[in-house]
Amino acid sequence: MTRARRADHLRAGPVALVAAGGAVGTALRAGIGLLVHPIGGFPVAIFGINIVGAFVLGMLLQALTARGPDTGRRRTLRLLLGTGVLGGFTTYSALSSDSAVLLTSGGVALALGYGLATVVLGALASWAGIALGAALGSPEGRDRMPVDSDASGDPR
Repeated sequence: MTRARRADHLRAGPVALVAAGGAVGTALRAGIGLLVHPIGGFPVAIFGINIVGAFVLGMLLQALTARGPDTGRRRTLRLLLGTGVLGGFTTYSALSSDSAVLLTSGGVALALGYGLATVVLGALASWAGIALGAALGSPEGRDRMPVDSDASGDPR
């Protein structure tokens, strides 16, 4: 009788990876938030964090996908860096609360511009990251970038 493999979200190892990565990403976001202050009421830090995070997440996931199935080291990297670090780093809940603060303080145009710019530029940044990840995952890109060789036997 074989036992079915438990889903990642029910196993301690993957949950610990996501938690550790999330702690790092959240600490990075908090540090940036302390150093970069709003300009004219515009939350520059959160705006930049969400755009950069969208770009890096797109690049990471595309580069991992181009290298093979979501197993072994690729899965570990996805959980630690993608779900954990970048999940903790980016913050669309702060976008929501910052927009609400701007709206209630009379900055309707700023709030709408902030929300719209974050979503549109975040999508474009994600697309650019995917394009870069695809280039890095191409045979030419692989030659330029060190690649994992996980236990699956995949030579990429």
